Amino acid sequence: MAPKKGDDTKHDEYLKGIKHDGLRAVLAGVADRDPDQQEFLSAVHEVAKSLEPVFDKKPELLKALEVLCEPERQITFRVPWIDDKGEVQVNRGFRVQFSSALGPYKGGLRFREGVNLSIIKFLGFEQTFKNAITSLPMGSAKGGSDFEPKGKSSSEVQRFCQSFMTELHKYIGDRRDTPAGDIGVGPTEIGYLFGQYKRIAGVWNAALTGKGLGFGGSFIRPEATGYGVVFFAEAALKDRDDDLKDKRCVVSGSGNVASYCAMMLLRKGAKVLALSDSKGYVYVEDGLTEDQLKQVLEIKSNHNGSLEDFDGGKYVGDRAKPWEIDTEVDMAFPCATQNEVDEEDAKQLTQHGCKFLFEGANMPCTSSAVEHFEKEGVLYAPGKASNAGGVAVSWLEMVQNRSGLSWEEEEVESKLEEIMKGVYESAKSAAEEYDTNLAAGANIAGFLKVADAVMAEGAV
Repeated sequence: MAPKKGDDTKHDEYLKGIKHDGLRAVLAGVADRDPDQQEFLSAVHEVAKSLEPVFDKKPELLKALEVLCEPERQITFRVPWIDDKGEVQVNRGFRVQFSSALGPYKGGLRFREGVNLSIIKFLGFEQTFKNAITSLPMGSAKGGSDFEPKGKSSSEVQRFCQSFMTELHKYIGDRRDTPAGDIGVGPTEIGYLFGQYKRIAGVWNAALTGKGLGFGGSFIRPEATGYGVVFFAEAALKDRDDDLKDKRCVVSGSGNVASYCAMMLLRKGAKVLALSDSKGYVYVEDGLTEDQLKQVLEIKSNHNGSLEDFDGGKYVGDRAKPWEIDTEVDMAFPCATQNEVDEEDAKQLTQHGCKFLFEGANMPCTSSAVEHFEKEGVLYAPGKASNAGGVAVSWLEMVQNRSGLSWEEEEVESKLEEIMKGVYESAKSAAEEYDTNLAAGANIAGFLKVADAVMAEGAV
């Protein structure tokens, strides 16, 4: 059901910058319905603001946005599990199935302290346009739990995953909804989840992606998001008669996305000056080597690893961010989490010469940071475009599972590179058609794809 149009007079701050009367009414209705879901409301506002020129040309599509602001289904459930002391613990599980207009639901699972419905809805809303811009037949969803894997034993993680899947299995399947990993859900968690799904469902199918190579996984699935960000960046630079060679890059995060983004940057001849985690960052003046990146992957191979243990370069703790490094920077790749780059961080980056920013995480830049980048002429690429590589290879894994095939690593990487080039071209073309920037172009391209399907399928 589409949200009711609300009274926009009581939402002046939320509607700041929105001029289109019909759009203001729709957003006021969303805010009336979910006033406390700040992450979700922020994501809706960011997309809606960039869509104003679309509604000036095609006002009939405003109805599609109304529909897309309300998920098709929101599932919240209890996850009881027993810790190593034999005591019962209880967490909350989520699966928000946003849109099936383009295909079966697709989107990751996030296990992290503090996860709530607003965060899952924000991620699912973003996933709608990310999946659409790939032009692959995927709907959108997101899920997870406020369970924190860090500090838990392998047995505790296994018991939690099995309890989580005992409830989730009712709502997923390879033609219905196919979750993947996200923050806190890596190969270990996917293995436990998939094992429990098979045990309960009694079938082997592509109900989850991100599986190990030995049981239906695809080559470069762990690397896909990080590699894809670099392929997108390469396409953007090539369009400007430039390349990645010798570019000085700062990457935040140290998980799969950040580490494999850094690996591909090295392959392309760039220099990676820093990586980070929740406690601080490491800085190597001449750029990290491949061996040092492998060391980071080893440190982070379990949830308790910390960059404090990194051997080489300079470590800065106290939750410091890598954007503060006082050195020349050409490009930034925020690959950690949402809202990690605020306006002050953005100012530090531009003061150090940063001209390009490509999001590897979901919505890592605050709206004020994005405004600063745009004012300073930084080429800013939003995560829904630049980090679409993960979901693209998830889809490739599904295709391989359904057809009984297993493509070689080079073939999967080649397909990923072509998909990311296509994502860039779609965002660029929409930006040119509507006389706007690349970030807005990505929103417009994704929205038009899914909005056309929503309108064609009627009130469903």
